[in-house]
Amino acid sequence: MSSDDDRFENVTSEYKPRRGEMGNMGVRVFLLGLVALLPILVLPYFIYTQCRIEVPIKHMAVLIHKTGKNLNNDQEIAPVEMRDGEDVMEYRGVQQKVLGEGRYFFNPYEWDWVIVPQIEIPEGKLGVRTRLYGDNLAPGNLIAWKENEKGIVPEVLRPGRYAINARLVGEGFTRSGDSYAETIELFDPVTIPAGFKGVVTLLSAPMPKDPNNLLVEKGRRGVQRETLDPGTYYINPYVERINLVDCRSQRYSLGADEEGMMGFPSKDGFWVTLEGFIEFRIKPEEAARVFVVYNDNTNGERIDEEIVSKIILPNARSFCRLRGSNHSGREFIQGETRVQFQEDFQKHLADECESQGVEVIQALVTKIRPPKKIAEPVQQREIANRTAKQYEQQILQQASEQELAIERELVNRKKAIVAADQEVIKVVTDAKRKKEVALIEARQRLKVAEFELKAAEDLASAIVARGGAVADVIRFNNQAEAAGWKRSVEAFGGKGMEFARWVLLKKLAPAFRSMTINTADSPMMDVFENYEKPSAKSRGKE
Repeated sequence: MSSDDDRFENVTSEYKPRRGEMGNMGVRVFLLGLVALLPILVLPYFIYTQCRIEVPIKHMAVLIHKTGKNLNNDQEIAPVEMRDGEDVMEYRGVQQKVLGEGRYFFNPYEWDWVIVPQIEIPEGKLGVRTRLYGDNLAPGNLIAWKENEKGIVPEVLRPGRYAINARLVGEGFTRSGDSYAETIELFDPVTIPAGFKGVVTLLSAPMPKDPNNLLVEKGRRGVQRETLDPGTYYINPYVERINLVDCRSQRYSLGADEEGMMGFPSKDGFWVTLEGFIEFRIKPEEAARVFVVYNDNTNGERIDEEIVSKIILPNARSFCRLRGSNHSGREFIQGETRVQFQEDFQKHLADECESQGVEVIQALVTKIRPPKKIAEPVQQREIANRTAKQYEQQILQQASEQELAIERELVNRKKAIVAADQEVIKVVTDAKRKKEVALIEARQRLKVAEFELKAAEDLASAIVARGGAVADVIRFNNQAEAAGWKRSVEAFGGKGMEFARWVLLKKLAPAFRSMTINTADSPMMDVFENYEKPSAKSRGKE
């Protein structure tokens, strides 16, 4: 029993931890936990510092794929494949798409990036793109009409900012590295001023059906029949060219220089020279045809000089030589021939230039110089004839002025008569109007007086009736009162004094408050003596 207990104690003593082993185990657990938490703490820091792409304002990020398939020898930019509607980037190299302004996260072991400024087309400029990647163009083609073709892009960039992986070509525009997919050239837009027409020439387009025509069909290579109106046009100079044709009024002076000197031999062999000016303009609807036919300059800006040398001067010289040789030198001094020559000169130039696309607004001959040998005597005779005609015209003018003065006086007299008649009519009309007004007022007053008279008569009748009624009432009242008195007197036996004494006593009796006794010498009762003693008249009647 004791041996077993000793063996058990020995075994348990082997598993009993020694001093210090508990501290080492805690450190190991802490280190293991720290190692486990390290990826959780380091991974966000790594992603934020190493995988973050901050693209500032007006910049873009060009992506470069480090892993993936290698490009072929004919590829410059890593192609993008579409799978299930999403872009799949499996090739290494510079990518076509760029990242715009903002914050992005990419794996730095698979991707690299370059922050560069965005393409900015200045105001008053346009950008022409040249794609450096894609399929090669077919022989004879210069423009990349399809998006997968390499070459000049037909669409232009207007002023603004664009997130395009490209490099601006020109002085002052630099970009380090060769990680760009396109180049952009800056050109000025074409501005057509007022009074001009723009002749369009397509430089890259399908060939025309009939190459022998001066103007081709719309959309074919060559000079277009339709022209552009004044305005600003952003066009690709590699696709089309616009030449300006001045359709404003131009003036050319005949005889101003040696080239424009105009002269011809007359019918009698004298040399006659003339001066003048011709005002013309190119018809706007014929600008394209005139430009093609008569333009020898490279830019076509001075086509008016070509019009003068090839249309105006040849037609003017031919007319002067043909028509001027039909008249003698003396006839050009007379007015009738010069006027007719001037009219025919303008009509001939207008008809001939109209068919050639030029409108002659005015062709005026200002001076015709015949030889001096015949000019002076003819001029003197012409001056004398004109002076005589001038005098005749003055005589006719004076006669006309006299007739005009007579007519003017007759007109003035008629005006005075009409004014007098108008004044008479005005006065008569005014008098009639006043008479009618006075008659109307008199009739009104008469009516008012009649109404007032009738009212007065009615009022007088009413007053008389009212007075008679009042008199009757008074009379009736008096008769009634007299009848009453008569009856009262009859009650006293027909004695009026008795009735009067009764009335007096009747009135006085209610006023007495005390009775006074009469004495022999009291005069108070003397008042009633007349009522007490009958009068002499009453006694006589008795």
